[in-house]
Amino acid sequence: MTGLSIINGGGRPEVEAAHIRPVGNDHNGPDSMRNGIALSRSIHWMFDRGLLSLTDGYEILMVKQLIPDPVKRLLNPDGKILLPADRRLCTHPQFLQYHRERIFKG
Repeated sequence: MTGLSIINGGGRPEVEAAHIRPVGNDHNGPDSMRNGIALSRSIHWMFDRGLLSLTDGYEILMVKQLIPDPVKRLLNPDGKILLPADRRLCTHPQFLQYHRERIFKG
């Protein structure tokens, strides 16, 4: 969602694998690549809490009144996420729909 490549002090990228449809907490999402997205830690936290989501066209949705302006400026200016070169690895629309309908607060 940010397009940033942040490397921590240990030389490792600051990226986490986030489930789109949560695996636990009664959501029963699968632990599969197509139910995942790579996010920075802060963006992952906001995604899990429903402050950010995605359209089926991979456009970023946000609860604007709950996202601070400095964070908004971190998001890709074109409003879309970066997709993997192999489109078979893209997140599945059914998980995006679930996230928008059951997790997203917008």
